[in-house]
Amino acid sequence: MTSTAPTPSRDGATPVLKAVIPAAGLGTRFLPATKATPKEMLPVVDKPAIQYVVEEATRAGLRDVLMVTGRNKAALEDHFDRHWELEQALEAKGDQLRLARVRKSTSLANVHYVRQGEPKGLGHAVLCAADHVGNNPFAVLLGDDLIDARDRLLEQMIAVQQERGGSVRTGHPSHTGKLPRGHDGRDDR
Repeated sequence: MTSTAPTPSRDGATPVLKAVIPAAGLGTRFLPATKATPKEMLPVVDKPAIQYVVEEATRAGLRDVLMVTGRNKAALEDHFDRHWELEQALEAKGDQLRLARVRKSTSLANVHYVRQGEPKGLGHAVLCAADHVGNNPFAVLLGDDLIDARDRLLEQMIAVQQERGGSVRTGHPSHTGKLPRGHDGRDDR
């Protein structure tokens, strides 16, 4: 099996081509709604939150998406997979609008999955993506953080990374200048 490494740009920076979406958490902030439904699958208007996140990645040119999932997250995989029976039923009814909506999620990106064996936090979930991303730069998008489609934040972050190298992050610093944490000092995502 051969692998093709990303081609560095003229200035030597390796382009960001992959997105990692940690989605293995327990969803405790949204209980009881998330007892049986992954929080990433909760609807926002007419589609699940996770689809907005994948759409953000693809708008930024990141079509290689790895979702780090965990127990009870099969609905994420199902959402980005074909549903032949549903598509045939919609086709038979002549419901082209809904058929197009159903098919959109399957063609957004090349979505891959890896399981995080037990929920050990965000850092561990990102570490689970190491084999997929290798030594290449990648973007981490959180499965329940929605960015307005008119805001090109991810594209701006990628541009900064390409210009300056290193890691680029965004957040909402508290008055201490640190990123907010859960009540117990850990990131509760």
